[in-house]
Amino acid sequence: MEPVSRDKIRNIAIVAHVDHGKTTLVDAMLHQTGAFREGEEVKDRVLDSNDLERERGITILAKHASVDWKDYRINIIDTPGHADFGGEVERTLRMADGCLLLVDAAEGPLPQTRFVLGKAIELGMPILLVINKIDRQDARPDEALNQAFDLFCDLGATDEQADFPTIYAIGKDGVASKSLDDELKDLEPLFETIVEKVPAPSQDPNAPLQILVHNTLHDDYVGRMAIGRIWAGSVKQRERVALLGDDGARSEHEIGTLWGFSRMDRVRIESAEAGDIVAVSGIGDVQIGDTLAALTGAEALPRIEVEEPTIKVRMMINTSPLSGISGKFVTSRQVRDRLYKEANRNIALKVEDTEDPEQFDVFGRGELMLSILAEEMRREGYELAMGMPQVVEKEIDGKLHEPWERVVCDVDDEHVGAITKALGERKAQMVGMNAQGSGRSRVEYRIPSRGLIGFRTEFLTLSRGSGLLNTMFDSWEPHMGPMLRRKNGAIVSDRKGKTTPYALFNLQPRGILFLSSGEQVYEGMIIGEHARPNDLDVNAVREKKLTNVRAAGKDENTVLSTPRALTIESALEWIDQDELVEITPDAIRVRKKVLEINRRPRRDGKKK
Repeated sequence: MEPVSRDKIRNIAIVAHVDHGKTTLVDAMLHQTGAFREGEEVKDRVLDSNDLERERGITILAKHASVDWKDYRINIIDTPGHADFGGEVERTLRMADGCLLLVDAAEGPLPQTRFVLGKAIELGMPILLVINKIDRQDARPDEALNQAFDLFCDLGATDEQADFPTIYAIGKDGVASKSLDDELKDLEPLFETIVEKVPAPSQDPNAPLQILVHNTLHDDYVGRMAIGRIWAGSVKQRERVALLGDDGARSEHEIGTLWGFSRMDRVRIESAEAGDIVAVSGIGDVQIGDTLAALTGAEALPRIEVEEPTIKVRMMINTSPLSGISGKFVTSRQVRDRLYKEANRNIALKVEDTEDPEQFDVFGRGELMLSILAEEMRREGYELAMGMPQVVEKEIDGKLHEPWERVVCDVDDEHVGAITKALGERKAQMVGMNAQGSGRSRVEYRIPSRGLIGFRTEFLTLSRGSGLLNTMFDSWEPHMGPMLRRKNGAIVSDRKGKTTPYALFNLQPRGILFLSSGEQVYEGMIIGEHARPNDLDVNAVREKKLTNVRAAGKDENTVLSTPRALTIESALEWIDQDELVEITPDAIRVRKKVLEINRRPRRDGKKK
C-alpha cells in the first residue's frame, strides 16, 4: 500500500434510504479505479459480504473500502439505509470529512433519507447530492432535486451545506454527469466533485495521538481488533498507548499489528497519521467509543452517542418439547454470552438481565434489527425463544410517554382508503397526502410505535403487495392508552404427534394454517390463525379410522391449501402477549407461553 500525502486523502461516507443504490454505486467506483484484476470474477454488491445482506438486498453493517483515483486516495464508508441500523450510520459518519447523499430519481427523499441526512448536517460536514437511477421510466430528477433541497432547509442545513453540488447517475451502469444534458460516460464527474468539494483531513499529525474507536471485530489469528480514525498525531506498530474508556477508566497497552485499508482489504502498514482510518490489534478489552491516546498529553475524545432504542423484546432459552434437537448452543449461559457480544459490537443494541436467569431483555431500534440478530444466531446454531416486541416507555415530567413514528406509504390510489382505515384503528394521524401521478399517492402519518407492530404484513395484504411502507422515529408523546394487538385468535394443537392430511383438511375452514402434513407438533404449539377472535384448541394429528365397511359414495380428496410460511419477522409481528416465537436452526414455530390447556388463560381478543 503506497503512502499518500494528507492533502490527497478524502474520507467520505455514502448514505441513503434503503435500496436507493449505495452499494451498487460503490461497486462501480471500485471497478473503474482498478480495484479488481482483469478477468477476476466479482459478485454484484461486493461490499455486502454478509449472507443475510445478500439475501435481503440491504446493507446491515457499515463497510470500509478505499479507491485510488489519479493521485488521490478516497476512503469510502458504505452505511446501512434502514433506520433500524441507524446506530451503524451514527457511529461511522464520525469517520468521514464529507457525505455523499444518494436519492432515487423516482422515489425522491424518503424517511430514512431524512434520518441519515439529519445526522450528516448535525456533524457540519459538506454534502454532495447524487440523484441515482435517472434511467427509471418514472424518474423525476428535477422534482427529486427540489424535494432534497426542501429537506435540507427543513433539517436546518447551513448556507454552505444547502449550496450542495448535484450529480446525476445510473449506479448499475457506472455512469454519472454534472448535468442532465451532459453525456453519460463514466464516474469521472463524481470523482472530480468528491476531490473538489470534500476537504482533506485537517487534524495535526504532530499533536499527541488520539484515535476514536468506531468499530471492533474479531480476527481468528490476532484476536480483537479496533477500527478507528486518527484524529491527531501518528501511530506506529509496537507503540505503547493509553486506552481511555468509559467513566474515566485508563489502561496501558502495546499496539500489535497496524492495518490500513486498500480497496476492500486490510493491508499491514508500519505507521499512519492524522486523517487515516486504521485497524489495530493487541488491545483485548477495547470497546466502541473508547479513545486510544498517547501516554502523556492526550485527552479522551467525546464518546459516540446514538439515539435511544425504541423497541424491546424478551429473549430466552428454548423450553419447548422439541428443544435441543437441532441446536448446538442451547443453554442460558451460551445465549447470554452471544447477546452481550452483540451489544459490545452494536452500540444501538442494549441487553439487560432479568429476574429470571434464563431470560434477557434486548433493546433495539426496530423489529427488523431484532429479527436479523435472531436469524444470525439461528444460523450459528443457537436455539432461543422470543416474546412479543414491546415499545420502550419512559417518564417525562411525571407523565408516561411512548415513541411515535413518522410513516410514509406509497400506494395505488385505490388502496388509500383501506390503508387510512387500518391506520386510523391504530391511532395514526394523517399529516400529508400527495398524488405521485401514474395512479399512485404518497400518504404521510404520525403513529405510536405500538401501532406499527404487526402492521407491515397487513399493509402488504391491503395494498395487494404493491405498496411501499417506510418508517422513522419521530418523537416521544404522552401514552395513548390501550390498543388492539391482533384481531384473530390462534389455532392451537392440543397434543403431540405428526400432523395428518385428514386432520388439517378438516381444520382449513377454521382459519389459515402455518404448517403442512407430516410436521411434528406438541401441546400448546400454534398451527394457524383462527378466523375468529378467540383461541381454538384442536387435534391436528387425528387419523381417519379405517373399517371394512364401504362408504356409499367415494371419499373426498384431501387437498390442502399452501400454508402461510412464517419468518422470524412475520412471526414476531403476529404473536400476542401470551405467545412466543421458537427459533431453532431448522425451524421457526409459534407457541403459547403456557403449553398445557388446563393451565392456559383463554384469549378474548380485547384491547391491551
